[in-house]
Amino acid sequence: MARPLYNTVTVAIVFAAGLLHARTLAPEPYPFVSSSYSLWWTVYAAAQLVAGYAIGLPEVASSRLGAALRGFATAVVAFGAISVIQGLLATPLLPRSSLVIIGLVCPLWTVVAWNLSRDASLWAAGRHRVYLVIDRPEDAAGVELDLAGAPEFPATLVGVCTLAEVRRAGTAPIVRDGALAAGATVVVLDAASQASVPVVDQAADLHRLGIRIRTLSLFYEEWIGKLPHAELARVSLLFDVGELHRARYVRVKRVVDLVFAACGLVAFVPLAVVVATLNPILNRGPLIYRQTRVGRNGEPFTIYKLRTMVPSDGESDWTADGDSRITSLGRFLRRTHLDELAQVVNIVRGDLSLVGPRPEQPQYVAELSDKIAFYDVRHIVRPGLTGWAQVKQGYAADHHDAFEKLQYDFYYLRRQGVALDARIIRRTIQAVLRGDGR
Repeated sequence: MARPLYNTVTVAIVFAAGLLHARTLAPEPYPFVSSSYSLWWTVYAAAQLVAGYAIGLPEVASSRLGAALRGFATAVVAFGAISVIQGLLATPLLPRSSLVIIGLVCPLWTVVAWNLSRDASLWAAGRHRVYLVIDRPEDAAGVELDLAGAPEFPATLVGVCTLAEVRRAGTAPIVRDGALAAGATVVVLDAASQASVPVVDQAADLHRLGIRIRTLSLFYEEWIGKLPHAELARVSLLFDVGELHRARYVRVKRVVDLVFAACGLVAFVPLAVVVATLNPILNRGPLIYRQTRVGRNGEPFTIYKLRTMVPSDGESDWTADGDSRITSLGRFLRRTHLDELAQVVNIVRGDLSLVGPRPEQPQYVAELSDKIAFYDVRHIVRPGLTGWAQVKQGYAADHHDAFEKLQYDFYYLRRQGVALDARIIRRTIQAVLRGDGR
């Protein structure tokens, strides 16, 4: 709700500034709607909305100052877009006085919108009140941690009941009474709870009272955006996968990949020239880093990147933010994700797609496949330049992180489609513009 309101008021501010110029600030008043200005104010408003959408306004700012700076940045981006068009057409398009007004008002409105967005998130977290029925008490901490992170829908864990407590209660409806006392709106049952007749009977009573009932797996899928590994069995992974079962999606995805790769190659060539010039000073060593990764159906391929770390022999270790092996130029390339641009070559070759699970090195795949059940399932689709696990979690610095990312990969496989791919691309753009290391 906060974003549509933000967009609506932002457009209103832009056109109000234009109307103010037409009625008051111009040397001679003129009809705003029928003037040539109206078209360019529309272009300006569109540019500002696109900039705000890419930055993630109004939600992503962490403070009022951050919101104000981002609001000002959107006005600057829109002004830059109009200035470029103005330079190409060699004619003034919009009055500067109105642009100054927008540059002052938009940051203030962005702060207000940020406050509204934060309040809406808090309200949503209170609206979705989760009561958990589980076998192992320690699983509740994981659910609470995931809800405190970056869930798809904010929610609050208001109560936990274990199967041991259900058995001790005997015929007393402990689940029903506990959920009602906590004011729960969603009752979540893990796999063991679903096999308990008393729990299911009480859940049915709650369902008749209008309280939502979810399995732990479905709750994670809807609210968190991943499939919990502990709840999965081999048969539960036998769902349709877009890349295997929908031919039209496969064609659309490949066309999008090639269009992106063509644009990326145009940007990569001048970037490579600049980096090659700076390498002898800031990043001594070869320009391109090559590494073997595991692709679709477990087939190895060579991935390309602009090198960001000191050259080394042999297999590389897990890479984390702040890694001491990253050079000064490499740190900039990683922060802006420009080092990944070389992978457009892999996309053209068909090794990579624009969106998919990130490919890992063969030694890690072998190690993780031994330690994590179903790890090989992620290789049934083509790996990606970016993916759902990247926008939700970021780098995998160790085996625990790899385990967490696998659960997001399962979610992507289950939901793979044009809509989810577009969502991942949008979040990736936001992360890049924010300077997010993911």
